[in-house]
Amino acid sequence: MESNRVPVRAGLWKEKAGPDGTPRLIGSECLDCEELFFPVQDSGICTFCQSRNLKETVFSRKGTIYSYTVVMQRPPVYYQGEVPYAIGFVELPEGIRIETLFVDCEFEDLRIGMEVEMVFRTLHTDTEGREVVTYMFRPVSAGGEGGPKA
Repeated sequence: MESNRVPVRAGLWKEKAGPDGTPRLIGSECLDCEELFFPVQDSGICTFCQSRNLKETVFSRKGTIYSYTVVMQRPPVYYQGEVPYAIGFVELPEGIRIETLFVDCEFEDLRIGMEVEMVFRTLHTDTEGREVVTYMFRPVSAGGEGGPKA
């Protein structure tokens, strides 16, 4: 990643992790109960069965909208992106639901079950003038370049 760009949080994705050389979100999979986690379980313990038998796993770039809402008012503390914004959960083919922002769409066109794909966008600029980059999802029909900008 360029020096003037930083991830919103380290360890959420890996560059060139997909078979097509694209970045992918990474998480953990319990090899005993098959539960999936995002982000990676830093504790190394499955919160469902308490197993320590976890492995890193790479998730798909496409999924479907499981739920969403449009927020019209800025939260009081942590969020520094644009307002209004759409936020919700995307269900990936692996069966995990990822919390995400939705971009490159008209909010009134979002629908539960809509196919979406992961892209990277600047969330805000930090106090040091660097672009803070994060993953987001957009409708597949939005097209365009969604490759690694991170």
